[in-house]
Amino acid sequence: MSFPPLGRRLPVIVAALLLLPETSMSEHVRPVLPSPTELKKLPADGGPKWNRLVFESSPYLRQHAGNPVDWHPWGDAAFEKARKENKPVFLSIGYSTCHWCHVMEHESFENEQVAELMNRWFVSVKVDREERPDLDQVYMTVTQAMTGRGGWPMTVVLTPDRKPFFSGTYFPMIGRPGRPGMLELLHALHEAWTERHEEVVSAAADITERLADWMSSEEGKPLGAAVLAEAKQELISRYDKKHGGFGNAPKFPTPHVLSFLLRQHHRTRDIETLRMVEVTLREMRDGGLFDQLGLGFHRYSTDREWLLPHFEKMLYDQALLLVAYAEAEKITGRGEHGPVAAEIVEYVLRDMTSPEGAFYSAEDADSEGEEGKFYVWTVAELKSVLGEKDGALLADCLDITLDGNFRDEATGRRNGSSVPRRRVDLVDLAKRHGTTPEKLDAKLASLRAKLFDHRETRVHPYKDDKVLTDWNGLMIAALARAGRLMEKPEWIAAAARAADFVLKELRDDRGRLLKRYRAGEAGLPAVLDDHAFLGWGLIELHQSTLDPRWLKEALTVTDQAVTHFWDEKDGGFFLGADDGEPLLVRGKEIYDGAQPSGNSVLAWNLLRLARLTGRHELEDRGVAVLTAFAGNIRRSPSAHCFAMWALDFLVGPSHEIVIAGQPDAEDVVAMLDRARESYRPNDLILLRPSTGKEGEADPDIVSLAAFTKHQVATDGRATAYVCIQQACREPTTDPDRMLELLEATTKK
Repeated sequence: MSFPPLGRRLPVIVAALLLLPETSMSEHVRPVLPSPTELKKLPADGGPKWNRLVFESSPYLRQHAGNPVDWHPWGDAAFEKARKENKPVFLSIGYSTCHWCHVMEHESFENEQVAELMNRWFVSVKVDREERPDLDQVYMTVTQAMTGRGGWPMTVVLTPDRKPFFSGTYFPMIGRPGRPGMLELLHALHEAWTERHEEVVSAAADITERLADWMSSEEGKPLGAAVLAEAKQELISRYDKKHGGFGNAPKFPTPHVLSFLLRQHHRTRDIETLRMVEVTLREMRDGGLFDQLGLGFHRYSTDREWLLPHFEKMLYDQALLLVAYAEAEKITGRGEHGPVAAEIVEYVLRDMTSPEGAFYSAEDADSEGEEGKFYVWTVAELKSVLGEKDGALLADCLDITLDGNFRDEATGRRNGSSVPRRRVDLVDLAKRHGTTPEKLDAKLASLRAKLFDHRETRVHPYKDDKVLTDWNGLMIAALARAGRLMEKPEWIAAAARAADFVLKELRDDRGRLLKRYRAGEAGLPAVLDDHAFLGWGLIELHQSTLDPRWLKEALTVTDQAVTHFWDEKDGGFFLGADDGEPLLVRGKEIYDGAQPSGNSVLAWNLLRLARLTGRHELEDRGVAVLTAFAGNIRRSPSAHCFAMWALDFLVGPSHEIVIAGQPDAEDVVAMLDRARESYRPNDLILLRPSTGKEGEADPDIVSLAAFTKHQVATDGRATAYVCIQQACREPTTDPDRMLELLEATTKK
């Protein structure tokens, strides 16, 4: 995404985004929200104790329900109020587990003086970016264009017709060098609105006019294999040879980048590419980015060596990292990365799964008003819990030292606390403690379990328990894919249970997807990413179970995306539906952030569904997505790594394998096992069951993939039909011959 200069027509007040300053939060106790019965007795504005957000379902909005700021949820009522009172709209966008959102709330939005000015001069609106990614995309584009950076909390000030004229991110209550404080900012914004009103309105119109260009796709020549090589080369140039990952601090996991590199290793057999992935996976697991006691990965590392994390845990990170670790294990088979995949699953199923089997969104970075307090330790604490000798042993193992490695927020100095990390070789540690590595490993596991149990008595970080369709789609995809690669049927079963929940609870009476479920209620129209990520999950469930039900559901979700999100003029998919809320611009993007782009995932889904069903129009549409954004992709291929997944599949080689026979027969199971024994990311499998009559196909699979009608079991034996890039070979009943066909093409 590139932004042209805005020129000189903007108001003087444009905040530059600087590095976040050091800020402390004292212990923060939120008021207990009213019960459903009590809610019914409150007036429409929430009454003297609450504001309008008390009636919302979003955990993020409800966190602000007790603020003295007269917050409104996004909606026509807020903007109509702004129009009638001729006030600008103060829009604040964040999410429930955002540390700096909490800081800004505590410093400013809970402050009576700040609230009084906001209530007098503005109509204030809160938005949960996880519930409204369409709104977030529009105003984040504005923020990045106006300031050169983006992030949350995002602060945007709008005219009553929703056009932005000012943007920034976090602002402290009291100004600091290079960054105005909230009190200063509110006065300046009010002065601009009242004294330079025409200039402000003109600038807002100018920004809005430019939005369509900033958010448009750039069509170019069709992409080919050369772009894959360019993406890989860009990543090699940014690779940190010492600590893994790409670039300097802060470092994000971006596991879809690692999975792209695994595909490139498979394509070229380049050992260096595989080494880059393995070093990165190993360094992330050993560092403070990984929760060494409770498992699961934190959001990102604030330093180069993966030691000091931003402590929130996001569902989508667990999902994408699970895919990367499982794929790395499938390729190497050494037993190093598979256990990490299992640890991720253990964490998600233990801490992030609802009783109904759906997945929660996130866990906060903060507890008791301090970021990381739940996760850090001192040597004295370890010895107090485990005893002098065992405490010293585990401290040695987890690199917990007297000086500590964790810096206090308020002072920036080390305070004797440490983020656990695994930095000691087990063999060397065993020698130093006079034992064997095997005995030491068992001992350390027992000590970590005791320390984890003790940590459970601490005040836990807040858990955002809303269920999002898109993030559940990612977790469904990850569990189904990893379960297939690592032969873990229980993971696949967990994915199926979540998919059943989403398909039952997150669809309206028209069969259209919804965005969010919480406390027994579903709501908000789904956006593109919901269709893309859930579609991916359903495809992976089909590939893991070969149950045509999941393929049928994947087609339904994908067809809905084409119907309601496709850009008939320029190609590609809009983030919002054609019958959704009208925004300033219907945005499109293919750039990958912490999550892959919905356009990229849908391109990959369309290409795979086309091969599974024989519906060639789906492949045409998938190619059209890549072509519509070809200009964007060519400018920076490595910033579009999930689009590279789709391109890798399109370039090939890819295989479609139909196995005909009785589903539970030994020869069919053996054929499936051989087809799945190696890492071939572009293989697709269909099971063509035979019923009681010879050659009679299961009607479900034939209705979805008509070409399977005549692909029958030969003489009642399991038979494989292998097609390579849509060119079919002779059927075979010999698993070894099937494998020869697959491997011969892969090696070319």
